[in-house]
Amino acid sequence: MTASHKHSAITLLIAIVWLANGLLCKVLHLVTRHEQIVAGILGEEYSKPLTVFIGVLEIGMAIWILTKYKSTLNAMVQILIVATMNGLEFSMVPDLLLWGRFNLVFALLFIGIVYYNEFVLKKKLVQQRIQ
Repeated sequence: MTASHKHSAITLLIAIVWLANGLLCKVLHLVTRHEQIVAGILGEEYSKPLTVFIGVLEIGMAIWILTKYKSTLNAMVQILIVATMNGLEFSMVPDLLLWGRFNLVFALLFIGIVYYNEFVLKKKLVQQRIQ
């Protein structure tokens, strides 16, 4: 697999993660635990509409990723969002997480994949095009 194909495949997989979490888990409410997590952090009263809103934002993130518009800014925003979201969940509602505090490991892996795809793999592609 060429570096270009690898970069495209990883980009697609990252977008699928955001789309699945946003659309399936939050907007379509197929994983009720997400609403419970939002309620545990932001309060019960508006947890349902906030969960749907977060899901819509995650769908937007998937679209942004696929457009490749300002991909470096996009990667930095993803890393910040995942780190913040998982930090809050880790400290406030670890009992609601699929793997408890071990979720942090998966968040760090996802952050690493986003970082590798944008700041290592893409850099190699740009350097190859220059040569």
